[in-house]
Amino acid sequence: MEIEFRPAVIDDADVLVNIYNASFYDDYVRFGSCPGYGQTSEKMEDSIRKHMKHIILCDDEPVGCVSCINLGEGVYEVGCLCIIPEYQGKGIGTQAIRFVKTFYEDWKVLTLVTPIEKKENVKFYTEKCGFRIESTERDGNVELYRFVAER
Repeated sequence: MEIEFRPAVIDDADVLVNIYNASFYDDYVRFGSCPGYGQTSEKMEDSIRKHMKHIILCDDEPVGCVSCINLGEGVYEVGCLCIIPEYQGKGIGTQAIRFVKTFYEDWKVLTLVTPIEKKENVKFYTEKCGFRIESTERDGNVELYRFVAER
């Protein structure tokens, strides 16, 4: 299993919409909404223009995406890390966080949010990726943990 990361381009919008929809469908059903689910191609194109996204390839097949927002002074928000369900649990997400830590050479702090109820995400980010829970916040009816990793 060979994992690679390549920058997304505008022509990847439909591929990314499909990856996001496959990855976030369960969250949409579980929580009644999910910002990553149901985006239009036009919205994804705008997102690609605004924020660098990397498509995660497994044996040349697009299976996920990781994107970060530069908040300045070495602080990056992991805006999205998603892997389509059939490829989850294979270490790809861990490799994606390692990739982020090498790609953004100036990072001092990485931060992200995930729903508190997603115990598998909480375990993944704390045990496999070195994040700690810093606080809680709310997005509509969903309670979130804010995670932080520091260099």
